[in-house]
Amino acid sequence: MKVMYDVIIIGGGPAGLNAAMLLGRSRRKVLVFDSGEPRNRWAKTMNGFLSSDGVNPQEFIQKGREELKKYGVEMLFKKVDSATYSKGQFVVDDEEGTVYHSRKLLLATGLKDNLPQLDGLEPLYGKSIHHCPYCDGWESRDKAIAVYGQERRGIGQALAMKTWSDSVTLFTDGTNSLNRADRELLQRNGVDICTTAIDRLEGEEGMLQHIVLKNGERREQQAMFFSLGTKQQSDLGEQLGCEFTSKGVIKTRRLQQSNIPGLYVAGDAARDMQLVIVAAAEGAKAGVSINMELQKEDRK
Repeated sequence: MKVMYDVIIIGGGPAGLNAAMLLGRSRRKVLVFDSGEPRNRWAKTMNGFLSSDGVNPQEFIQKGREELKKYGVEMLFKKVDSATYSKGQFVVDDEEGTVYHSRKLLLATGLKDNLPQLDGLEPLYGKSIHHCPYCDGWESRDKAIAVYGQERRGIGQALAMKTWSDSVTLFTDGTNSLNRADRELLQRNGVDICTTAIDRLEGEEGMLQHIVLKNGERREQQAMFFSLGTKQQSDLGEQLGCEFTSKGVIKTRRLQQSNIPGLYVAGDAARDMQLVIVAAAEGAKAGVSINMELQKEDRK
């Protein structure tokens, strides 16, 4: 017998869980899919979220899951392979081939970061190597900060990191595309420049200690930041025919609506202000908007 959910939410991070909470509190039949691969799974702490600053991200998510139980929200820890929209309803297929139906659909599938391809990065990522200064800049304050960016991609971030430390070095990893104006701007603002190719990163217990260059030189560095862009964690937005921005995120309207009727998008997959607290807020907006749309449809 086909079960019709009011809302299926794909993504069990802050956006998806906050939307599920408000929809559950609105007595909606809600199903949340969580693949268990959040963007910040490497991070030790989650920062910049009022009342939860410094909390472990997994503890934060587990607390959210527990809070949803009293509202009857269902959760499945599976990946979703496909989603379609037809005749006013959504059809979702999970990785095992089971089919689910809903009146509305919320994508909260998030993004994943393009990481520097550097030997030694993996054990340091999320502990002393980061992509977001608003999330981790405070913990790196006054340290010797490296900014990674080939060609000219690291200029903006190197200048930005001067807010957190006087010791900032831009590493272009064997590329030398900085023009005279770039160099003058960086030097004028106290940013050092290293164009030599990087051989490997060295550190202990997750903390960066040295950047070893191909010429054998070892640079003492205590933190690294990079910004190499992102890509969607899931292709469901493409499958459903969503419109995307030039930055690769799904276009949404004021209350998180996409261009597909009944399809909402919240969190990092939409817009470009990629902070946990913003993702949660977008989930709340989407939850309220979805419930209001369902209310209108239910009126006689």
